[in-house]
Amino acid sequence: MPRADFVPLQTYEELPEEEMRRAAKRFLEVMRRRRTVREFSDRPVPREVIEDCLLAAGTAPNGANRQPWRFVVVGDPDIKSRIREAAEVEEVAFYKGGKAPQEWLDALEHLGTDECKPFLEQAPWLIVIFAESYERTDEGGKTKNYYVTESVGIATGMLITALHHAGLVTLTHTPSPMKFLNDLLGRPDNERPFLILVAGYPGEDAMVPDITKKPIEDIAVFIE
Repeated sequence: MPRADFVPLQTYEELPEEEMRRAAKRFLEVMRRRRTVREFSDRPVPREVIEDCLLAAGTAPNGANRQPWRFVVVGDPDIKSRIREAAEVEEVAFYKGGKAPQEWLDALEHLGTDECKPFLEQAPWLIVIFAESYERTDEGGKTKNYYVTESVGIATGMLITALHHAGLVTLTHTPSPMKFLNDLLGRPDNERPFLILVAGYPGEDAMVPDITKKPIEDIAVFIE
C-alpha cells in the first residue's frame, strides 16, 4: 500500500487555559444531562440530522484508517417490527430460558429491564452498527481490518455523543446472538453486528432510573 500524503495540521485551534477550563466544564455539564431512555416518541427526526451525526462518528480514530464500521439506519416500520420480533425471541431466551447467568440477572434487576423491547418500534430510527472484519476487494479477495472492535466502539461513543448534542436521546441494545440482523438487513458475512442504537425524542412518559456516576477518584488514576 503506498504511503499516505501528509499535509500541515491546519484544523487545530488552541484555547487559552481559562477558556479551555470553561469549555471542558461546559461539555461535562452537557454530557451529564445524557441519559439512556427506554420510552421513545414516534415523532419524526429529520434524516439530515442522523446523517450529520453519522458523519461525526465517521471522524473517529481507527486502526490504519480502515474505518471498519457500517451504519445501517432503519426507519421502515415493517423492518423495525421484524427486528423487534427477532430480538425479543433472543431476549426471552436470555431472561427466561436460562441463557443469562443469575449473577447478570441480579445486576440488571434494579434497572427493571426485561424481554419486552417496544422501543425498537416506537423510535423513529434504529441505527444498526456493524463491525467489518475485512473488506472485499474488486478482484474477490480480502483485505484485513485492524483493531476493529476498538475502532467501532470509539465511533459508537462519538455517535451517541453527537446525537445527544443534537437534542436526541438514545438506547444501546445488544440482543444475543445478533446474527439475525445480517439476514434481516441483507448484510454480508464480513460484517458482524455490534449493537443496535435506538435514536429519537423521549416519550412524554419517559422515566429513567435514579442512579449516579462514579466520581473521578473511582475512575481515574493520575501519575504525576
